[in-house]
Amino acid sequence: MKVMITGAHGQVGRALLKVVPANVAVVAVARADLDIADERAVASFIRLTHPDLIINAAAYTAVDKAESEPEAAELANATGPRNLAMAAAAIESRLLHISTDFVFDGWASSPYGNDSAPNPQSTYGRTKLGGEQAVQRLLPARSVVLRSAWIYAASGNNFVRTMLRLMAAKGHVRVVADQVGTPTAADSLAAVIWALAARPDISGIHHWTDAGVASWYDFAVAIAEEAAAIGLLPAAVRVEAISTEQYPTPARRPAYSVLNRKTLLAALAVTDCHWRSNLRTVLKEIANA
Repeated sequence: MKVMITGAHGQVGRALLKVVPANVAVVAVARADLDIADERAVASFIRLTHPDLIINAAAYTAVDKAESEPEAAELANATGPRNLAMAAAAIESRLLHISTDFVFDGWASSPYGNDSAPNPQSTYGRTKLGGEQAVQRLLPARSVVLRSAWIYAASGNNFVRTMLRLMAAKGHVRVVADQVGTPTAADSLAAVIWALAARPDISGIHHWTDAGVASWYDFAVAIAEEAAAIGLLPAAVRVEAISTEQYPTPARRPAYSVLNRKTLLAALAVTDCHWRSNLRTVLKEIANA
């Protein structure tokens, strides 16, 4: 099977490339290789390479910056997936598109299901929903929209690495405690994506995160504790809980963005790990780097 991966230099792209199955030939594509917002370039590239499956891990993920750069977010998050879906349809290929919890408003009190009504509250969320809708409209039977949340890895720009840097520099961080979701290791998400790659019978919208629930404050406390246990940080780091009102941002974050994963838990033979267990693994990877 030939698989094209867009966003190959991002967190999820790098995680996918670490564990390519033996029966898969990968075409790894970064922004410098192909601008997915360029319809003609996408059509030509996909016609030439003719992948059996396209995994779209490319996105504009600067959530706050998107509020002042809506056109850039639209191109990457909505126009790009549309172009990939059109090109995939032309060669009868499959498309797996990675999306986000930000398509929901965060007003729920129980996990969002695959069929829960989206209601994005930010430019990032609206543009990501636009990408989902384009993929489903243009390639309904041969596409998967895979929503995830709070993704992090041992490299790249993410919450874990930011916390480690601030904790080491200051010994004290203030973190929002009234936004709840599930931290998800990019390696965990990659394993599920490759499992889906081997299942052309699965289509539609699905959710995947690590197991468990946490606030950003809970996540930060765990980072401090687990990092101290392996010598990445001193034991005296202090984490202070604050409210969303005390940390205003240009983009509104969902207060609750736990995703219901039951369809994939039932369909795929994948290891389901608690977020704290996967955090421990990632921190050890950072320590050994």
